[in-house]
Amino acid sequence: MFLISKLVWIFAQPLSLAFFLVFLALIAGLLRWRILSILGATGSALILFVTLYTTAGNLLMQGLEQRFAKPAADPDSLQCMIVLGGAFENEVNTVRHGIEFNAAADRFVEALRLAQKFPQSRILVSGGDGSISGIYEGDAAASERFFPLFGVGRDRLIEERQSRTTFENAVNTKEFLTSQGLSNCLLITSGFHMPRSVGIFRKLGIDIVPWPTDYRSDGQVSLGFDFTQPNLNAQNMATAIREWYGLVGYYLAGRTSELYPQ
Repeated sequence: MFLISKLVWIFAQPLSLAFFLVFLALIAGLLRWRILSILGATGSALILFVTLYTTAGNLLMQGLEQRFAKPAADPDSLQCMIVLGGAFENEVNTVRHGIEFNAAADRFVEALRLAQKFPQSRILVSGGDGSISGIYEGDAAASERFFPLFGVGRDRLIEERQSRTTFENAVNTKEFLTSQGLSNCLLITSGFHMPRSVGIFRKLGIDIVPWPTDYRSDGQVSLGFDFTQPNLNAQNMATAIREWYGLVGYYLAGRTSELYPQ
């Protein structure tokens, strides 16, 4: 399932689909299949325009982020928190042995804030190497360097280093929670990733409190044109589409009970 999901995404992401349609149009043109060539070229241009020059991706992202609202205030007490991996630049860190983050760094910034506010809380970091090659360290390993830099002792960390997917995050986390006698933890992950994550944790009967972070939209996006930031538009479109692939795939595979948890 892991390898299949990786291969599907390589070919099914928006820019890959646009390239495939251009290639199809070229082949159809060489074979003098005029209608098919026009359809391929038109489809590719449409995908590129919507992806690069509209707010469609931001709107999809906003929808995902609004499914679970972050509580207005911190809890009165906190026993544990679960931080899902995906925030470290694992390829860089493996070689340089640093703590380089990507755009999802807020997951660990928020976990650090809460860890300092609630010094008795435990931090379960779930994340192994999610690459196809499997040769890099994961977020759990990198977190062992990150948290102690800010006064959070390693004895408070629970490192789940084997998971490569969100489903494996939940399955492996459940075993750790049971062995440590922990329950009702905060689930910290990106806002757009929270619906799928909660759906899986619910399906496995794991009691969590959703604690979204790492927002990519301002919550006020409407559909329209945007010629000012094509790179960001493309990135948000790809991220949102990938998340929807995950929602649909996990639902069809029986790994969640709801297509779009809320």
